Amino acid sequence: MTSTTSTLSLTDTLALSPDAQDQLFRAARTANSFSGEPVTDDQIRAIYDLVRWAPTAMNTQPLRALVIRSDEMRRRLLPHLAEGNRAKTETAPVTVVLAADTDFHEQTPKTFPHRPEAKENFSEQGPRAEFARTNALLQVGYFIIGVRAAGLAAGPMTGFDAAGVDGEFFADRAWKSLVVVNVGQPGDNPWFDRLPRLDFEEVVKTV
Repeated sequence: MTSTTSTLSLTDTLALSPDAQDQLFRAARTANSFSGEPVTDDQIRAIYDLVRWAPTAMNTQPLRALVIRSDEMRRRLLPHLAEGNRAKTETAPVTVVLAADTDFHEQTPKTFPHRPEAKENFSEQGPRAEFARTNALLQVGYFIIGVRAAGLAAGPMTGFDAAGVDGEFFADRAWKSLVVVNVGQPGDNPWFDRLPRLDFEEVVKTV
């Protein structure tokens, strides 16, 4: 049985409809060009309102987002991107810099109210920064799925100078950039060829 056939035969075992499975996973692609169709503030808000419910350790929610719309802010961002990521970022209606807030613990009395003293668990900056990075990266994945759920295409990129982006945009706060994501409707020839995925037997070990 081929992987494709196996995938199709497993579709009915999931609670999510096959169409939704395709929209979020199988048919969804990383966009490398974007149309001129705008992405509204309401769409960005709706994406966040969905993905904020996904889990993080101790409900810390360290992800922060800088939504770049203006030409001026885009010009400031472009020099920090890898050369191959600049042209598609120029044409994207919205670019979102996703970052980890290493001072997330200041919010724990709100996000973990049954244990307000939990803030003291994060008094050391080094472990706190690593905790923030790990959990914000979880939220980056949720964000990409949220973009797809909104009927938009996401173009996530890690090819950029993170220190440069932090200095350019986050010098006054404890945010550390992780992933830059272009968001919009796909444009002309937006997809590279679909690359292979590993099979279940190559990835999963049951004991």
